[in-house]
Amino acid sequence: MSGSKPSSSGPSNLKLVGLVAAWYAGNTLYNVYNKKATNMIHAHWFVACAQLVVGIVWSMVMWGSGMRKAPNLTASDIAACVPIGFFACVAHAGSVLAMGVGAVSFAQIVKACEPVFAAVIGLLVPPMDVKPILAYIMLIPIVGGVGLACIKEGKGVDINVTAFMWASIANLAAALKGKLGGSVTKTLKGDKAKNMDSANVYAVMNIISFLFTVPMVVIAEMSTLQEEWDKAVAANGAQAVIMNIALSGFFFYIYNEFAFAFTANVGAVTSSVLNTAKRVIIIVVSSIVFVEPMERNTVIGSAVAIAGTFAYSMTSKKPAAAAKSKKA
Repeated sequence: MSGSKPSSSGPSNLKLVGLVAAWYAGNTLYNVYNKKATNMIHAHWFVACAQLVVGIVWSMVMWGSGMRKAPNLTASDIAACVPIGFFACVAHAGSVLAMGVGAVSFAQIVKACEPVFAAVIGLLVPPMDVKPILAYIMLIPIVGGVGLACIKEGKGVDINVTAFMWASIANLAAALKGKLGGSVTKTLKGDKAKNMDSANVYAVMNIISFLFTVPMVVIAEMSTLQEEWDKAVAANGAQAVIMNIALSGFFFYIYNEFAFAFTANVGAVTSSVLNTAKRVIIIVVSSIVFVEPMERNTVIGSAVAIAGTFAYSMTSKKPAAAAKSKKA
């Protein structure tokens, strides 16, 4: 029995702390550079697409150099990943567009509602995923907190409707990606011959996401892209525009890779809790960097929503945790 302990002890605390630190730093820097890029050039589908290209280049370098084994997927494996890649595309683009047209802090507050979308999708999309009743109760402060954050003192409800819409679309897509992707990625990871660890799962989704984003750039922005690029270069210089897009793409890919690695080591519940805490850091940093005003209702509302998300994460998996401890 004592011999089995080390194998089940999992990764060291130092490794986990390192993964969280890299995840948080990458996510915060991504939000900063993404906002700078979308402020410079008003072609936000293009920015979202370019960010994915950076990740693809990174993956190709890792596979081509032999630093990481390349995935070994069949046509049916890739087909199974396509719906997940599509929803990854919508989730990413929705976030970029939300933060492009509105404040980063506001987009993050709305994105705190993601558990609400996940809970509804869990009930509507088979197989049904029913959470404990306490978890559903915790959705109330999430919705209430976001609602309070949208109320401005002396003005009533005052929101950026476009930013709210895109952030909500991102939430819906993320919930669908999580629901549909769980079984597929588990199957792929389970077959060692496919070389699909957490890093390669994300790399493949990133490539598929890019392929879905390109048509949207053509449809939504191609007619004005050259004009917008020329405006951005004239106002900021080509180097600044390219640098901010490239850095946002780099940090987007890196933070997601570290987040995937952390989740693979500790499980979805712990990851979800820390993902909630991450929003606090992003809201604070973006408010300082971009001088985004935080009224009293915004502060209280975001705190309530984030606390509700934390509570939902803690209560949504209680029965499974209890069952595990009994087995042990």
